[in-house]
Amino acid sequence: MADTKDYYQTLGVTKSATADEIKKAYRKLALQYHPDRNKGKDAEGKFKEVTEAYEILSDPQKKQTYDQYGHAAFEGASAGGFGGPGQGGPFGGAQGGPFSYTYTTGGDGGAGFDFGGFNDPFEIFEQFFGGASPFGRQRRQAYSLTLDFPEAVHGTTKKVNIDGKSQTIKIPAGVDEGSRIRFGDYDIVVSVDQDKRFQREGYDIIGVKEISFVQAALGGEVNIETVDGNLKLRIPSGTQPGTAIRLRGKGVPHLHGSGRGDHYVRIKVTVPRHLTGKQKELLEEFQGEGNKKSWF
Repeated sequence: MADTKDYYQTLGVTKSATADEIKKAYRKLALQYHPDRNKGKDAEGKFKEVTEAYEILSDPQKKQTYDQYGHAAFEGASAGGFGGPGQGGPFGGAQGGPFSYTYTTGGDGGAGFDFGGFNDPFEIFEQFFGGASPFGRQRRQAYSLTLDFPEAVHGTTKKVNIDGKSQTIKIPAGVDEGSRIRFGDYDIVVSVDQDKRFQREGYDIIGVKEISFVQAALGGEVNIETVDGNLKLRIPSGTQPGTAIRLRGKGVPHLHGSGRGDHYVRIKVTVPRHLTGKQKELLEEFQGEGNKKSWF
């Protein structure tokens, strides 16, 4: 890049970010600025910036060097593989590194876009093109479509207006943020709204259930929300805070193939802030009994 903008700032992460957090931030920005999706005049430059930042921060050795020496360690090098053959520098290499892939679209003079040092470069191709090789394909018009969380999980049909015509598109169950669906001569890029009840990790769903410390100690049944509706969940006696209870096959349907992920219910134990005199008395009695014989 021409300037020396901080790579962490470019990806919107902190220095303490994990590899997964760095990868997630890059995916989001790469989808946002990819020239097939973003027609803005600054999109190509932004795309190259975030790719260069990811290429450095995703590699433990390069990241360590960058943290210690900053941009000076990479001056004269093709950090993201944007330069041509024969460039030098500590991490240069004749071909810009083993994971430098250039995607050239048709119809625009052959402008190239480098995907940088993706640990698995074809992983991002799956996000853009559903697993198909992008090399040699013709440029397709892309449209964005926003779904709510249940629609993405279960699939739905949506009416879209393309080139002044109203059309109905079927969204398969299991799509996620950035999924790309072919629709005639067009590509539909999916965006999924967050759901305050659930967090998605791949095809698994994570939910949280608050229970009282009495319920945690004694056990019992509680009602929980899942993407398929409410269910009764048995809480084993002696359940500890942070325990994750697995509901097999209650997660997101697999987009390509049969089966579903799992739903994990993470238990949060709440402690009352205010106790009545009787409740304090009972707890003190409980504590006294516990001193005689361990309860746990």
